[in-house]
Parts: sequence; C-alpha cells; structure tokens
Amino acid sequence: MFDIIFINPGDRKVVFQDLGKDVSAIEPPYLTLSFATYLQNQGFKVKIIDANAEDISPKEISNILKNLNPILVSIIVYGNQPSASTQNMSIAGKIATTIKNNTNLPIVMGGLHISALPRQTMIEEKIDFAIDGEEQLPLKELILSLKSNKKFSKIEGLWYRENGIIKNNTRAKLINNLDEYMPIADWSLLPIQKYRVHNWHCFDDIENRTPYAAIYTSLGCPYKCTFCCINAPFGKSTIRYRNPEIIVNEIEILNQKYGIKNIKFIDEMFILDERHYMKIADLLIDKNLDLNIWAYARVDTVKEHTLEKLKKAGFNWLALGIESASSDVRDGASKKMRVDDILSIVKKIQKSGIRVIGNYIFGLPDDTLESMQETLDMAKELNCEFANFYCAMAYPGSKLYTTAIENSWKLPDVWHGYSQHSYIMQPLPSKYISAKEIVKFRDNAFHEYFENPKYLNMLEYKFGKNVKKHMQDITKTRLKRKILE
Repeated sequence: MFDIIFINPGDRKVVFQDLGKDVSAIEPPYLTLSFATYLQNQGFKVKIIDANAEDISPKEISNILKNLNPILVSIIVYGNQPSASTQNMSIAGKIATTIKNNTNLPIVMGGLHISALPRQTMIEEKIDFAIDGEEQLPLKELILSLKSNKKFSKIEGLWYRENGIIKNNTRAKLINNLDEYMPIADWSLLPIQKYRVHNWHCFDDIENRTPYAAIYTSLGCPYKCTFCCINAPFGKSTIRYRNPEIIVNEIEILNQKYGIKNIKFIDEMFILDERHYMKIADLLIDKNLDLNIWAYARVDTVKEHTLEKLKKAGFNWLALGIESASSDVRDGASKKMRVDDILSIVKKIQKSGIRVIGNYIFGLPDDTLESMQETLDMAKELNCEFANFYCAMAYPGSKLYTTAIENSWKLPDVWHGYSQHSYIMQPLPSKYISAKEIVKFRDNAFHEYFENPKYLNMLEYKFGKNVKKHMQDITKTRLKRKILE
C-alpha cells in the first residue's frame, strides 16, 4: 500500500488556450518531486501522478486512487512560473471534488495559493487538510497521525476539521537545512519524457524540446515587489540556499542518466549571491556537461565579470524582470532601476553570448496608456531574443492582492481567471485605465513586438529561418478574451 500519492494538477487548454497544445512548456513539478523524495528517504512508499503532463482527467485520477487505496492523497499546487499557483486551483478543486465523490480517501492540499489563503481553501474545496507554509514536515506528521489514529492538533502548519469546525495549528518555522529536506530528487518518480521546454529555450534546436528538467537551487526572495506572491509559503521576504555540490550532482544525474541538457533554474532570483551561483558555474564547468540552462536575474544583480563563466557553464538565457520603462511605475511596485542601466546590462549580457528574456508588466498601479507605450517602445528598442508581456494581476499572497481586497477592486470570478493567457483572464485596473484597456494593450503589444521585422530579422540571423517561421506561425492566432468581447 502507498502511504501517500501526490497529484500534480494542470489544465493546459484552460490556462493557455491553444498555446497549451504545442507552444507552452510542460514543466516537471519539482517541489512535488522533492517532497516525495524526502518522504521516500524517510521510509514511506510514495507515488506521483502528473495529471498535467500526462493529460489525466479527474475521473481517471479517482479510479487510479480507488485501486491503489493510499493512506493519504496530496494535491500540491504550484505552476510554470512563480505566480502561477492560483491559476491551477480550478483544476485542483475539480480533482479533489471528483476524488471525494468516488472514494473515502483523505485529501491534503499544499502549495503557494494554499499558504496565501488557507482558510478560504478549506471552505471552498472538498479536502480534509491544508498546509500553510512548507510542506515536508506537515506531510510526514500527517501520514503518521493517520496511520496511528492520533489527533492532528500538534502538526505545525496544518489546517483541519474537528467536529465540522475548521481549526488550524501554528505555522512551522522555516526549514534551516534545505539539503536535508530537499535532497537530490528521485526523477524516476516522474514521466520524464513528457516534459517540454519553453519554445524560446530551444531556439538553437527548435525541433528537440524534450526531455526537460527544472530545479530549485534556493527558496524565496529577499525583495518585496508589490505584485509578487512568491514568499507566501515562507511568511517573509527571505532566501535560503541548497549546497551547490548537491545541485550539480543532481544536474549530472539528469544529464548522464536521463539525457537531459535543457534545464531551468526555477529560483525567483538565481543571479543574486555571487558566492552561490558562481560556485555552481565553476562546478558545472569542471563536469564539462552539455547543457542549455536558463535562470532568473535582476538588472541590478547581474555582474559583467561573471557572464563569460556563466556562458561557459551552459547558461544560454537569463530572464530579466524589467517590468516598465517608467521609473515612477517601477518605483510604485518597489522595483527601482534606471532605464540606462537596463539598456547597458542587456547589451552586456548579449555581448557575452547569453540571450535575454525581457519580462514586462502592463497595468501596474501608476501606469497610463502613455507609460505602457513607453514600455513597449523600450522593449522594441532592446529587441531581446524573447519577451514576456504580462498584465498586472493581484495574485493571492501579494501586497497587490491585499490592496485589491481593501479597495474592493474587481478580481477574477474563478481561479483560472488569474492565468495570463486564459479566456476569462481578469487583471487589475490601474489608477488611470481600465482592465479592458490594459488587456487590449497587452495583446496588441504582443503582436507588435513579435511581428516586428526588426525582431524577426534578428531571429533569422541568430537562430535561422525555421525559428523565424515558428514565431510567425504563433502570431497568426490571437488569444480569445472575454473581457474584450
């Protein structure tokens, strides 16, 4: 009998519309895998059902669980990027409801959204338990309590019901030793050949987007951007690191045992502590592995003297949170940078041979149509090898969400309305423009950027005609938006 079966929820059609079929990444659920590996190392029998990667319906999941009859079912809700937990709550809720309608199995939910809204999750979802905070120890103690019929009142971080009343225990302190609780993962627990990189990640080899791996080298972020919810499970702005040697040993296993060269470092802020990320780079260079890595950075954390070695280690892409061309808009989101710094750093990164993904947000609280146009003009001038255009969203766990609730701003009616690419996406208005105007501007900006001859010619020059055609094919279709109808 399995002690615990983990479910990774996902509904690519709903979250990404037609982009979910061939364009969007299918990312391995690393935190779920890490939790499962930790428990397995503690002597528990574990299994992961990746419903997202394998397109398994809620009904099929419930049938599998009925046959396997585990002690506990765990639905862990995260996503392809740091703010993407909430958008997966719609399908996670469907899975929980279907399991409860067909079995008597106890269900626990964990993840970023759950930590942000634990009581609401307990009220809304057909679950028995929710975890507020880090999941490893509560999961371990919950399995042991279910096995021995003990009460749940001493399990830190646990929400539960007692005689129909929702109760919660004190949130556990943050884990100090990540190396103990995030060991080298057992990748055999996942359907490794089902994972697919972001299309741009493989612009050098666009026809070979599998296999793919994504791992954390750290947890959390020390910054306090108002639109970000990444620290919801941790309760504060902080960062903790895994041992670089353990990380590189895991990458070597992925490369040598599973034939994986395409790797994402999921860390919200990988390029931050030079002692950490350059130690990883040095060890990777020593291993002499054939890798294609991408990671997140900030304009003000990139150091020119590190770039050559990062490139040599296999880092081919850095994603920069540029957000806005307007200093007033960025400062309102607690992200201070100068445009000159942005231009300079992008050019230095590209000069080293590393490609840049520019991330931009339209509709931050101080945005106007003029400031959004300024951002789009800057994006076109930078002409990064790829760009992501987002609408400002009040993600649960972020300061913006608290502000939105306090001011009764309109929020999505359902959780997948928090997906940037969904049909019913509902972003925030700014102080000056409506949500409808922001969505319209964002979608037009996407096409203006990616259909720009300057961009397409750059793609052809750097990556070849097939990549240029690939992007031209993508831009033939526009996302459908309810708010624009």
